[in-house]
Amino acid sequence: MDEMDEELKCPVCGSFFREPIILPCSHNICLACARNILVQTPDAESPQSSRASGSGVSDYDYLDLDKMSLYSEADSGYGSYGGFVSAPTTPCQKSPNGVRVFPPAVPQPPPQHHLLQHPGSLPPIPRNSCITCPQCHRSLILDDRGLRGFPKNRVLEGVVDRYQQSKAAALKCQLCEKSPKEATVMCEQCDVFYCDPCRLRCHPPRGPLAKHRLVPPAQGRISRRTSPRKISTCTEHELENLSMYCVQCKMPVCYQCLEEGKHGTHEVKALGAMWKLHKGQLSQALNILSDRATEAKEFLVQLRNMVQHIQENGVEFEACLVAQCDALIDALNRRKAQLLSRVNNEHEHKLKVVRDQISHCTVKLRQTTGLMEYCLEVIKENDPSGFLQISDALIRRVHMTEGQWGKGTLTPRMTSDFDLTLDSSPLLQTIHQLDFVQMKGSSSVPAAPMLQLEECCTQNNSATLSWKQPPLSTIAVDGYILELDDGNGGQFREVYVGTETMCTVDGLHFNSTYKSRVKAYNDSGVGQYSKTLVMQTSEIAWFTFDPASAHPDIIFSNDNLTVTCNSYDDRVVMGNCSFSRGVHYWEMTVDRYDNHPDPAFGVARGDVLKDVMLGKDDKAWAMTDGGIGKGSTVGVLLDFTRGILIFLINDEQQGPVAFEALEGQYFPAISLNRNVQVTLHTGLPIPDFYTPGEADPTGSVC
Repeated sequence: MDEMDEELKCPVCGSFFREPIILPCSHNICLACARNILVQTPDAESPQSSRASGSGVSDYDYLDLDKMSLYSEADSGYGSYGGFVSAPTTPCQKSPNGVRVFPPAVPQPPPQHHLLQHPGSLPPIPRNSCITCPQCHRSLILDDRGLRGFPKNRVLEGVVDRYQQSKAAALKCQLCEKSPKEATVMCEQCDVFYCDPCRLRCHPPRGPLAKHRLVPPAQGRISRRTSPRKISTCTEHELENLSMYCVQCKMPVCYQCLEEGKHGTHEVKALGAMWKLHKGQLSQALNILSDRATEAKEFLVQLRNMVQHIQENGVEFEACLVAQCDALIDALNRRKAQLLSRVNNEHEHKLKVVRDQISHCTVKLRQTTGLMEYCLEVIKENDPSGFLQISDALIRRVHMTEGQWGKGTLTPRMTSDFDLTLDSSPLLQTIHQLDFVQMKGSSSVPAAPMLQLEECCTQNNSATLSWKQPPLSTIAVDGYILELDDGNGGQFREVYVGTETMCTVDGLHFNSTYKSRVKAYNDSGVGQYSKTLVMQTSEIAWFTFDPASAHPDIIFSNDNLTVTCNSYDDRVVMGNCSFSRGVHYWEMTVDRYDNHPDPAFGVARGDVLKDVMLGKDDKAWAMTDGGIGKGSTVGVLLDFTRGILIFLINDEQQGPVAFEALEGQYFPAISLNRNVQVTLHTGLPIPDFYTPGEADPTGSVC
């Protein structure tokens, strides 16, 4: 939270805010500092006459006649604020933190007939007092309420208090006689901090003291400082609570403001609703700024790595240059010194540019982080009116800061490559003409792409991968090559070649772990691989019947999970997912069964005949009608670890093993006619009675 210090310090005194008030320009200032920078102006003096009389010197021309319309809604976008008007020009001075502030006015002695002032009260604000914001230099004249007309920033005051508590030293025991020890507990009833020896001696856990509640010192300090939230009151009607929010003036108002004041015709909304709305807006803006800050941190890491790369490349280039120059005997040695100087100059230039950018980006990131931490603390406040008094200004600041990280800010000003090469072909008599030949950017291979993990995912037996070029890369890319292994620790193979930066790969094996990587290429060659991404496919297969491969007479319904036929002849329909290894189980319920239709259930290869009963050719393995009827459930268990196929009817196994020595790729399949209707059920676990053998990862290829 150290970056937040500047957000919590007064621009006048340079210390943490004490009793901060909010000026109409949304900036904050201590109440005592506001009194110190007040300037009294004569009753008859106006801004025009002040400038005409030459009382202001050229150093203070920023307080020009534009201040006359500063709070005009049409001119500047600021609504009128409590009757304050523009102030005349007045000389200013420097504050401890470097901003311009106005000197305190010398108070006029009160007339003799006035009442004596109480010694402990603050002096009254002189009439026609003027205050100028030390940050934006906008000035205004106070009305009869003086500084009481400015709302107090209770949110900022609470943030400062919490920040100072977090930095405070450890609490000491209040009962130690000589050197107090560090407190270990606090009694909430006694309101006393104890160390362990004093607690045992003065607060034993027996008798009436046994019912006292002991808490850690930090919690006790917080509870001691905690008090009920103060109800905000109107600055114009001090006896009225703020209950509504004026949308036009962007400020909380009371009921009397709506009845009698200038807000009567304005649009107003409930204070709580606007509090939640502005908190949401600030949170959204803060999320965007947080993303920018994250990118900036990554960018700084890349820049620091770039310094190392430049140094390494410089050393490597220098060694190569020395090796070439040493081969050209005495004449080449004289030229070598000049070429080395060129390389060193390029080396130092690149380092200087990158280090300057690191310094600039670090300062900007520290400011951004400080603003973010301050905003997060403000969001924690539970005071709606206090929050709304500063939320608009904070939202504008967050948007403005986010805009500073715009396009080009996170782009390096220098590459780490040395675009120089030595041409050693000239003869010895032309050795004095040796020079570097600068390489074009297109002659360099692309950098390794970066996988975008937040967009990479798996669904069922499909995997989606996304990638991008690193921010520091300025080399053109013609396309990308995506590679996956076989899901079983095998060799990588190309699954996509093209210009897109996102690819979905279908037909992977279920319950398998795949490794993926991507590389970029251009006319100069192929770049390095990205980091390897490990992805896990679904454990259980979910699939439906496939209309694309089915016989035209098949009728589909229930999202392709239910099938029947419009022909009296047997027709084949397969699932939209095939299996080649692992153990799989699915079921089909018989919804309609008329006139002994003799359906067949099993598996088939992709080129099975679709117009004959399943199993009539050598492309399918099936079980025909074996005591099934309406309402029966047929289960199919396919185990590639043993190469067997087992059938079940109503959870009862039909024989030991139906088929053996199954290898290759198989689709779930069924043949039926118009007298049968079947519904498919997938994503089922292996039946309890069955124990698979030594298995490869479960798989499918769609």
